[in-house]
Amino acid sequence: MSEETIEREAVGFIGLGMMGHGIAKNIVENGHPLSVIAHRNRKPVEDLVGRGAVEVTSLGELARQSNVVFLCVTGSPEVEAAVRGPDGLLTNLRPGSVVVDCSSSDPTSTAMLAAELKARGIDFADAPLSRTPKEAWEGTLDTMVGADDAVFARLQPILDTWAAKIVHIGGVGDGHRMKLLNNFISLGYGAIYAEALALAERVGISAERVDSVISGGRMDCGFYQTFMRYTLEGDRDAHKFSLANAFKDLRYLESMANGAGLVNPVGNAVKNSYAAAVAADGAGDYVPMLPAYIDRLNGGKSK
Repeated sequence: MSEETIEREAVGFIGLGMMGHGIAKNIVENGHPLSVIAHRNRKPVEDLVGRGAVEVTSLGELARQSNVVFLCVTGSPEVEAAVRGPDGLLTNLRPGSVVVDCSSSDPTSTAMLAAELKARGIDFADAPLSRTPKEAWEGTLDTMVGADDAVFARLQPILDTWAAKIVHIGGVGDGHRMKLLNNFISLGYGAIYAEALALAERVGISAERVDSVISGGRMDCGFYQTFMRYTLEGDRDAHKFSLANAFKDLRYLESMANGAGLVNPVGNAVKNSYAAAVAADGAGDYVPMLPAYIDRLNGGKSK
């Protein structure tokens, strides 16, 4: 397939949340025909239509107008509903189309959906994301892609519109497997930071004093910096990844470890830190707010 043909491919986008809105904005601004569908929040749809996208009223209509469909939703249940649901992608996409899941999904579900779509002549790729809504808007996200070589080559010009770092991990499902490993590491940092900050407060060491040691040293990293901006500056939007999504991804990681026959005590400990926060009505709060929930778990009164 020539580059000229790729440029003319019609793209559909499902999931215009904090990450999806920015991704879709970059796709349409780089000249790709784009169809979008509203869910609850109309503002992203109206913004994208103003930039040249076309709004459709059903998944079936979006599928019939698209050759490549991106999903950027919460997780596997939402992806499965969009693919398998009545008037969904499975029954409306033409053979030769591609479905690209940018969500953080369960690799087992990914493999099953890929097989179902392949039986109808439709390819599947997983391209989960790393970084934040700021990079989504700027077109500088990271993505780790699971797809066969031909599908990856076909998608790369579209991925280039919104990602600065594109890594072809391997076959279908490998992108989601790598994403779970990536999030295990980052959310593990978050759990450690949260417990360390709660303990520091208990023994009379302020967050500012902790930061004076960690920031700029060997233990510093980009995740630490965005995590600490909430603690030090009250910047609620510095790291917009919800505790509910963190808990979901760590459950997927646990399932992957179980399937591989791996004992993962650290993964379970990290998962339980987020589980406790979600159980304490913290689902909608963001990862940098975890220290308050660790404090409350230990009898404190912070929120």
